[in-house]
Amino acid sequence: MSQDRRQFIKTAALAAIGSGVAMQGTLAGESINSIFSINKHSHSGKMKLTFRPYDLKLKHVFTVATYSRTTTPDVQVEIEYDGVIGYGEASMPPYLGESVESVMAFLKKVNLEQFNDPFQLEDILAYVDAIMPGNTAAKASVDIALHDLVGKLLNAPWYKIWGLDKEKAPSTTYTIGIDTAEVVKEKTLEVADQFNILKVKLGRENDKEIINAIRSVSQLPIAVDANQGWKDKYHALDMIQWLKEQGIVMVEQPMPKAQLDDIAWVTQQSPLPIFADESLQRLSDVAKLKGVFTGINIKLMKCTGMREAWKMVTLGKALGMKIMVGCMTETSCAVSAAAQFSPAVDFADLDGNLLISNDLFKGMEVVKGKITLNDLPGIGIKKL
Repeated sequence: MSQDRRQFIKTAALAAIGSGVAMQGTLAGESINSIFSINKHSHSGKMKLTFRPYDLKLKHVFTVATYSRTTTPDVQVEIEYDGVIGYGEASMPPYLGESVESVMAFLKKVNLEQFNDPFQLEDILAYVDAIMPGNTAAKASVDIALHDLVGKLLNAPWYKIWGLDKEKAPSTTYTIGIDTAEVVKEKTLEVADQFNILKVKLGRENDKEIINAIRSVSQLPIAVDANQGWKDKYHALDMIQWLKEQGIVMVEQPMPKAQLDDIAWVTQQSPLPIFADESLQRLSDVAKLKGVFTGINIKLMKCTGMREAWKMVTLGKALGMKIMVGCMTETSCAVSAAAQFSPAVDFADLDGNLLISNDLFKGMEVVKGKITLNDLPGIGIKKL
């Protein structure tokens, strides 16, 4: 059997497993066990987890409805197995409630040496998830590194393993933070010719002023994130109706996350799709939000990583919900990991790596505003 054919069969087999399909019997005359034994026989040894803190430096002061900051704490993770290294990362914006200290403390508890086979993603990640509740960014860092490692062992990018067409990846939004009208205009002019859709943070008293400032210099479609800023459902609906007239195409988390009845009322009346962000953390939240929101915004740092994110994509679609992929301020490591399932989503906000000045990786690129995946195996990154 040729090397190419063998590689194709291995990739096809993992794609089936990645989709949650149980494959029985044989594939092209080779049993699944023999396909995976190609890897097992050539690889031996233990997985070794290492990690270190890293401070992400923002190009601009970043302001949302509740705070401003110039850096984001981060932890870089590596899983080494048989000379192959998978990269992962935990990014901790303030609202997640995690810190460099909490992530490092969690990762010290993770013992991957008890597993002989990195392909046992379900078992390994179930073990990691059960170590302690919460700690979703810490868990995501292990998940991302493990997916990168497994993809490299298979010599395939995850979008292929999941059976996706990279040409279907959407344009990403580019975020304009809350600021004075003049600064908002400047920031918009800086990026308007590089992106096809903008994202604007609202939820303060000067919402209309910000939108008017952008509209004075650009007619690009805009996605709005109110970051729970509108407290009254009638005000929220009035704002959404006004935003529709200004060429806004979607609204994220218009009201506080616990006000689900109010949000459901707004969604039912809204002329624009309404997406859950803060109201959504993990897979167990998805079904509860059907009928409350039009769609869900999946972020690796909130949902523990790629494994659960892909299950959320699948469940959300099965429930008839729209899907968005988002990110925190992150290096190209976590952003490229999230980009692997971007061909399956309706909206993407994957600009976290573009907001920092000290990226450690080259990975997914934004070309003419569109998410552009490469064919590097795993999560598709190279260390700089």
